[in-house]
Order: sequence, then structure tokens, then C-alpha cells
Amino acid sequence: MKQQLFKSALFRFRNITILLLSLLAACIAMESNIFPLAIAAAVAVYAASVIQSLLSKNFQEKINRKQKIYNIKELNYQCRCLANKVKRDSNVEFYKHGYYKLKKVMDDKNEIYESFFRGEYSYLKEKIVEQALKLVISYIKLLHNFCIRSNDINSTDINEIINRLNMNKRKLSFTKDPDTMEDIKNLIDIDEKTIARFKEEKNDLERIMAKLDYIESTINTFKHRIISNIETEDMLENLETVVNEASALDAALEKRKVSSRLKF
Repeated sequence: MKQQLFKSALFRFRNITILLLSLLAACIAMESNIFPLAIAAAVAVYAASVIQSLLSKNFQEKINRKQKIYNIKELNYQCRCLANKVKRDSNVEFYKHGYYKLKKVMDDKNEIYESFFRGEYSYLKEKIVEQALKLVISYIKLLHNFCIRSNDINSTDINEIINRLNMNKRKLSFTKDPDTMEDIKNLIDIDEKTIARFKEEKNDLERIMAKLDYIESTINTFKHRIISNIETEDMLENLETVVNEASALDAALEKRKVSSRLKF
């Protein structure tokens, strides 16, 4: 922020104008002995103007406001990019479950984003809109994860594995050869672990779906309150809590994505 403030002060229109006028005055004295002093004086006047800008509370607030607006726009841009990525990576499950869910959340997001630029500015509204956009980002990531994993699960014929497991258990009861018995036991162990992983994945998908529904409801509720200019500290705290929970769930899912992906 300090770097941005300093850069803005350097290139502030007023300060650049002062520098140009001072240099112009120095150029008039180009033929005289005071030209070096005039140049030094021009630079000194410009430096003083820059320092004055840096110390100005109004200037600091103006730059701070611009930075906050930039941050809000950047979060909105991230939402759009992630949504487009989900659409590009779409599969059967996305069109079955995710398309309308994503569209609804993005419509709510657009209204939240546009509301930020309407009416009078308030710090509380800015923070609530910021957290709401972060929540949309977490939602899109979870939805993408859900669609990919749901597609993997639903494309797997678990009945085939269950039938093979039952058949091998029957074989085991009739087999007398020790080596053959060991081989069958290994196959049974593999199939039982695969079925256990399948059930675990199903439970995870149900958990993600429940979280997605909850986030959708939260975004929609806060959209109406933001549009109605009903912002409170409790809203911000609640949003931050949901964002942290969603981010933690997304991080956990990403961490185990490769290891938990079903392989049959």
C-alpha cells in the first residue's frame, strides 16, 4: 500500500504540473549562470509537493479508496475466470447438477458487485462485498471439485466389484490349495478397500453438496441484505466464518484429490 501511495504521489497530476512549470521556468534561465540552481529549485519544489501529497489525509484516503475498488474488481474478475474454467471443464455431472447452481450464484454475485458502486460508500459495505465475493470464489472451487469427483463416482460400476467380491468369497470357501487361497484373499482385500473408498467418496460428495447448498443460501440472503442497505457487523462476521469454513474444506479436498481419486 505504501508503495502504491508513493507511486501515486509521484505521478499525481498536480505534482507533475508543478514539476513541468518549474522546469519551464528553469529553461528560461538556461543561458544564465543560475540555470543549475533553477533546475535544483524545480526538483526541490516537486519533491516538496510530493511529500505534501504523502502527508495529506485526503490524498491518502483517495488512494486507499482506489485500491479498495481495484481489489473488489479483481475479486470479481477471479469469479468470472473460475466460472469460465468450470464451464470449459464441464462434464455430465456439471450439466446435471452444476449449471443452474453456478448460474444462480453468479447472478447473485453480479447484483452484489454492482451494489458496491451504488449509493454512498461505507467501510462496512465494502468489507461485506469483499467477503461475499471471496465466498463466491470458494463456492465455484467446491462446485468444480464436486462435478469432477461426482462424474468419477457415477461412471464407476460398483456392482461389478461387489459381484466379483462375493464370487471370490464363495471360491475361498471351496479352495484347498494354499497359494490359490492367498491369491483370492488378496483379491478380496483389494475389492473391499475399493468399496470402502467408494463409500467414503460418496459421503464426501454428500458433504460437499450440503456445503454448496448452504453457501448458495448464504450468498442469496446477503445479496438481499446488501441491496437493501442492511449491513451489520454480524453480517461481516458470519460471512468471514463461512468463507473460512469453505476455504478450509476446499484446501482439504485439494490435498487429498490425487490420493482419494478412485482407481478401478
